[in-house]
Amino acid sequence: MKNVYFLSDAHLGSLAIKHRRTQERRLVRFLDEIKDKASAIYLLGDMFDFWYEYRYVVPKGYTRFLGKLSELTDNGVEVHFFTGNHDIWAYDYLEKECGMIIHRQPLTCEIADKVFFLAHGDGLGDPNKSFRFIRSIFHSKVCQRLFSALHPRWGVAFGLTWAKHSRLKRADGGEPPYMGEDKEYLVQFAKDYAAHHSDIDYFIFGHRHIELDLMLSRKTRMMIVGDWITQFTYAVFDGSHLLLSEYEEGESKF
Repeated sequence: MKNVYFLSDAHLGSLAIKHRRTQERRLVRFLDEIKDKASAIYLLGDMFDFWYEYRYVVPKGYTRFLGKLSELTDNGVEVHFFTGNHDIWAYDYLEKECGMIIHRQPLTCEIADKVFFLAHGDGLGDPNKSFRFIRSIFHSKVCQRLFSALHPRWGVAFGLTWAKHSRLKRADGGEPPYMGEDKEYLVQFAKDYAAHHSDIDYFIFGHRHIELDLMLSRKTRMMIVGDWITQFTYAVFDGSHLLLSEYEEGESKF
């Protein structure tokens, strides 16, 4: 079988990323290099730093990225797009115009006789009450309709500025490093879920912007796939082996 790829957290368009055009081009080059090797690509959320679809308007930019994804789907590669906490508001544009398959909830699926649990990761076991409150507002249909009443000139600018300040308020604009099995809420979620779903072979998440490859049991393995801001990491499954790798400019190893 051809390879299946998993990546997340490019945060394209972020005002906090100085090299955002170079970053987008690097991601597109990677997608171009794997286009003949891939049967499916799973984009596990936060590929955009802010994405909001109005009825007749979508955010400016991302033409290289969206064009490459459209090329892939036109050529028969399945591209699965998971909404994250920065690009919740994807409705039907990416599906209708780019041919992607949109997932708004975690997905359990079978790939080459292995069972995968796939999700962005936000809201799964996170104990932060303020984050959970804000997340509930962002997912509210009423709040989404109210936001849609804003002119895109102000709505998109507000969203990008909010996302920028959210990132810059963290130390060095980055995420906390790995906190250990007992404190990583995605690890705890996966352990609890696996205890009641023994069929899961692999959990794969984004969201945390760290690279993690952890055996939860003799059968079950968990990965967090890093990001496409500084790490440029991805997971690849060839039907037998799941590997976590880093994209080196000009050559994708798998």
